[in-house]
Amino acid sequence: MTADESQDTRTDPPPKTHWLPLVALATAQFVMVLDQSAMNVSISALVADFDTTVTTIQAVITLYCLVMAMFMLTGGKIGDIIGRRRAFVIGLVIYACGSALTALAPSVLILALGWSVLEGLGAALVLPAMVALIAGNFEGASRKVAYAVIGGVAGAGIAVGPILGGWATTEYSWRIIFAGEVLLVALILVMTPKVADAVRTGPALKLDVVGTVLSATGLGLVVLGVLQSSTWGWLRPKEDSPVTPFGFSLTVFVIGFGAVLLWAFTAWQGRRESRGRDPLVHLALLKIAPLRAGLIGLFSQNLILMGVFFTIPLYLQLVIGLDALDTGLKMLPVSIAMFLSSAAGSRLSGRYPIRSIVRAGLATTMVATVLLLAAVEPELDNSSFAWSMALLGVGMGLMASQLGNVVQSSVDASGRGEAGGLQFTGQQLGSSLGVALLGAIVLSGLTSAFVSNVSSDEQISSAVSEQVGVAVGSGIDFVSADQIGAAAQEAGLDEPTTAALVGDYESAQIQALKTGLLAAAFLALFSLAFTRDLPHEVAQEGRGADETEAGSHA
Repeated sequence: MTADESQDTRTDPPPKTHWLPLVALATAQFVMVLDQSAMNVSISALVADFDTTVTTIQAVITLYCLVMAMFMLTGGKIGDIIGRRRAFVIGLVIYACGSALTALAPSVLILALGWSVLEGLGAALVLPAMVALIAGNFEGASRKVAYAVIGGVAGAGIAVGPILGGWATTEYSWRIIFAGEVLLVALILVMTPKVADAVRTGPALKLDVVGTVLSATGLGLVVLGVLQSSTWGWLRPKEDSPVTPFGFSLTVFVIGFGAVLLWAFTAWQGRRESRGRDPLVHLALLKIAPLRAGLIGLFSQNLILMGVFFTIPLYLQLVIGLDALDTGLKMLPVSIAMFLSSAAGSRLSGRYPIRSIVRAGLATTMVATVLLLAAVEPELDNSSFAWSMALLGVGMGLMASQLGNVVQSSVDASGRGEAGGLQFTGQQLGSSLGVALLGAIVLSGLTSAFVSNVSSDEQISSAVSEQVGVAVGSGIDFVSADQIGAAAQEAGLDEPTTAALVGDYESAQIQALKTGLLAAAFLALFSLAFTRDLPHEVAQEGRGADETEAGSHA
């Protein structure tokens, strides 16, 4: 921490705890998580409403998470500069404008502007400010309760989202979700004056504009490269690749340039600190081993969860043929289990080390994704699918119950604003990469499996097989088998050939989805290697985790 940060003080809490501020902050947390969980079950409806493709909606969902990840550090710093409550209010207003625009969106472009850009920017201001305001409005046991409530509300939002989104989409329209968010934000703004602001003394801070540009652009390019890999190819370029530098796909160069900009960002932050100027984020925070391990854990958790949440609705809606409401109901076990295990996990930390709980969560997640591999078949096995999804929720809940507290308790009060920015950056970067990476794996796997199935199918002539290879050479979108049959009939193919093509496509769908889930299982296994630095001692009875850890790591 810099010298001026040590002068960061907050208003004294009222002698008697007032819980209305917590209601306001918790409602804001609910609104922030509702979109991501509700809209995953509405992918097919969005594709139909805007006459677009799954790939396009994948990009919109990815962009929403990415915008938050790109500007979360900047949002946290703006809160330091103008005041956390003011940043909270401004962020809510921007978010509400985005929700209103999304509810009325006549095209995919307006949808992306309202949902992905405006809501993403609003959330980047709200979330870091929310964490700091909790610390500023509550102390001791009350603060622990407040953080637990916020975590529980986040879990409730994830649990309610698929059902609410499925019900609204099936019975009315997905647009109702966004219209309702506008009303919720208005309610929060009415309660906000009761939230005590955090005041800051000492030298005035200035926003690191260069750092903002470098970090946002670097993160954006890395995720863009991963997102476009199914269209451009990873190394070998596909036909739709706009340019092919040195004969390679553009993907590797976009990701590489993004990595270079992120390296330049770290160098720039070090330069500002050495000159006594306030950086966008003090990178010394990343030298705190528990904090670093917590951030990696949050990144991994959201990467796996959002990747699976993107993949499973494709299976339920485009393979099995369920509507949005039935999709939400089928996904309910993961949401309920995540909520319950998250609540139980906060109690387990008093009996077991945090590292052991997180490792158990990762191991459970890995087992759950492997079980989902067996459950994803042309005919849905309701029992095995439900148990697999519930087990996935248990694993995710165990991780969620520990990692946020690890990050916040690894620093003292003056570092919680930046730690919150890093925390939400890690979460949203994981979410955006989860949708981009697992989506790219599924779409690339669908193309290669379909071409392979057709070329080896004796019922399909070599001429038709060659035509299919040319038609899908640059990639194929994830559509229902009926659409493939209709396209084949439109092309004048006979009934046996059409039936064979549909069968090959259905087989490719299952194989591609299984490939995506297998990748998620390997990601969970790989993440276990980064848990070594998590706290491995049982928290002492009577002391909050923030007191135990901050004292030894601040």
